[in-house]
Amino acid sequence: MKAIILAAGEGSRMRPLTYTRPKVMLPLANKPILEHLLLEAEKAGIREFVFIVGYHDEQVRDYFGNGDNWGVTIEYCTQKKQLGTADAVKRAEGLVDGNFLVMNGDIIVSQKDIYNLAQRNDNTLSVVEVEVEDTTELGVVDLDKGKVVHIYEKARKPPSHIVNAGLYLFTPDIFDAISQTPKSPRGEYEITDSLQLMIDNGHHVSYQEIGYWLDFSYPWDLLTANESLLKEAKAQNLGEIEENVVIKGMVSIGQNTVVRSGAYIVGPVIIGQNCDIGPNCYIRPYTSIGDNCHIGSAVEVKNCIIMRGSKIPHQNYTGDSVIGEECNFGAGTKIANLRLDKKNITAAGKDTKRYKLGAIIGDRVETGINASINVGAMIGNDTRIGPGAIASGVISPGSKVF
Repeated sequence: MKAIILAAGEGSRMRPLTYTRPKVMLPLANKPILEHLLLEAEKAGIREFVFIVGYHDEQVRDYFGNGDNWGVTIEYCTQKKQLGTADAVKRAEGLVDGNFLVMNGDIIVSQKDIYNLAQRNDNTLSVVEVEVEDTTELGVVDLDKGKVVHIYEKARKPPSHIVNAGLYLFTPDIFDAISQTPKSPRGEYEITDSLQLMIDNGHHVSYQEIGYWLDFSYPWDLLTANESLLKEAKAQNLGEIEENVVIKGMVSIGQNTVVRSGAYIVGPVIIGQNCDIGPNCYIRPYTSIGDNCHIGSAVEVKNCIIMRGSKIPHQNYTGDSVIGEECNFGAGTKIANLRLDKKNITAAGKDTKRYKLGAIIGDRVETGINASINVGAMIGNDTRIGPGAIASGVISPGSKVF
C-alpha cells in the first residue's frame, strides 16, 4: 500500500518561521515534522510514498531524496498552486493502485494508528477528540452508528469536539468524488468536501479513532509538540564532554559537538552535531538545539527550539521561544517569557493560551548588546535589533529596531 503525504503548503499561520521553509520542514526534536511522520509510517510497514510538494519544494526533495536513507521509496508530485487537499490527491491518481493512505504532512501520528488504518478496506476518516475550547480552526466531524454523517470545516459553532485528524484510507472511488468537488468558500478543492459528497450520495464513510495526534496551527504549538517528542527521546553521546560538566536526565549529544567545562544540562535535551556548548552555561529541560549552534558562557536556555547555525554566546537568557536558523544574539540579549500579571500572552493578536511564551524569531535575526525582546514578539527574517533596543509585537522581515 502506498501513502500519499500532502506537503505542498506554506503554513501561513506559522510565519515568520515559514517565510523560508514549508511548514512540514519545521524542526521538532531536531527532525522535520515530515520526517517524524515518515518514520512512524515506515514502522507501520509502509514502504512506498508519494510526496505532494509545492512551496519551497526543493527543501523537501533535497532532504528526503528518493527515500533510501529511510529504507523506503519516495516519488514526488508537484502542486504548483496550492488549490486544496482534493486537488493535491488528484495529482497522484496515476501513481497509486487500489486502496491507499493519505496523510497531512504537518501532523504526527503513531505507527499503531497508521497500521490499523491500513488494514481497513473502505473509505475511512481518522478522528480524535480534542479538549481545546476553540475548534474553529479544525474540521469537526459528526458521527453516528459507525459512520461519518457530516464534516464541518472551520465552523463557528461546531457540534462536537471530535475532529478530523488528517489521516485517511481511500479506495479508488475517491477520485470520482474529487472530480465532482466544487471549490470551497475558501477558494480551494478540499478532500473533506469530496468525502461529504460521497456521504450525501449514499456512500458509507467509516471512521477510526486514533490515540496519538500532534497538530500544529501556530508557532507556539511547536513548543508543546517538541516537549512531547523529547519525552520519548533516548540519551546518547556522540561528542566530547569536558571535565566538570553536569548532565542530568535524558540528554542526546550529536557528533563533533563539544560540551565545555562548567556546562549544566538538565534533560530532556537534544543537541545536534558540530555544536559548541559552554563553558559555564545552563540548558534546561525541553530544549532542542540544532546542528552548528553555539550556546556560550553565562547563557541560560529553557524550553526552546533553536534551529541550526544560531549563536547565543554571551550572558543571554532565552526561554519558551523558537529561534530560526543563523541567528546571532549580542552579549546581554534577553528574551522575556512571562508577563508581570501572569496572564496569558498574546502574539500577533492571538491568545496563545500560554502564560509563558518568549519570542518567535525568524532566520538570520541579529541583536546588539543588551537588546531586550518582549513576550509574544514575532520577529521576521533578517531583522536587526540594535544595542539596548526593545523589540515588541510583530516585526516585518528586514526591519531595523533601534
